[in-house]
Amino acid sequence: MSVIVRNPHSILAAIQTRPRDIFEIFLPPRAKSEDAWKSIIEEAHRAGVKIAAYLDSGGAKMRDEHRRERNERHEQKRAEGLRSGAGEARIKERDAVALEELFKDAKDRAGGHGLWLALDTVQDPHNVGAIFRTAAFFGVQGVVITQDRSAPLGSAAYDAASGGIEHVSYTMQVNLVRALEHAKEAGVWVLGASEHAKESHTAIKPDRPWLLVLGNEEDGMRRLTAENCDQLCSIKPAGDGVTSLNVSAAAAVMISRLAGPDLDCAQNM
Repeated sequence: MSVIVRNPHSILAAIQTRPRDIFEIFLPPRAKSEDAWKSIIEEAHRAGVKIAAYLDSGGAKMRDEHRRERNERHEQKRAEGLRSGAGEARIKERDAVALEELFKDAKDRAGGHGLWLALDTVQDPHNVGAIFRTAAFFGVQGVVITQDRSAPLGSAAYDAASGGIEHVSYTMQVNLVRALEHAKEAGVWVLGASEHAKESHTAIKPDRPWLLVLGNEEDGMRRLTAENCDQLCSIKPAGDGVTSLNVSAAAAVMISRLAGPDLDCAQNM
């Protein structure tokens, strides 16, 4: 399967990490005057990736051999709520890895302080993409995604991730509880983020391997998921007007806490 990606940073990341999975690139009219697209052109030529330059609907002709494919892509984009008429690339979806591979040598990664994520039926692809972007920025080891009732890793997620999906391994799992059990067996502690938890996220220390579980946008974690966490914590609001965060914003707060330095340890050194 392939996805249509329009964020130039996502396209560039794919070219740099797996150029053989780029089927073709269509450039926007002003590609050579925009730094991001100029980088794409340079990397594509270096990697031998096919480029087919074109103008939008008000511009120049397109080769007949691409008309049908472009029409099909526009139909796909309309179905996914994307705009047409800008630069894009058709890219093979990045393959998921096995659960065992995701947690291989977990206790030894990142000096014994590795961080993983689990998304329990997160359904907005923009949230999923934003979480991958944050995960890549902070060096998260991998992401577990529930196979059912979750947003697909499609065009919207790839664009929102801004290249993050290319740098963080992921696995798709039917049974999340079983995945949590496997993580525990690998030496990883499971922490669930829940607005109902009494313990604050500031009390959690990045002093061990953690698997952070993030729940659905509306309902949070499912009951069995929460019951199989070693600990639960919440992000306490400092203001009065807003009492909760979007799941991708909450993920950023939690990831920065767990992937950053242990402040208490640093102060005692």
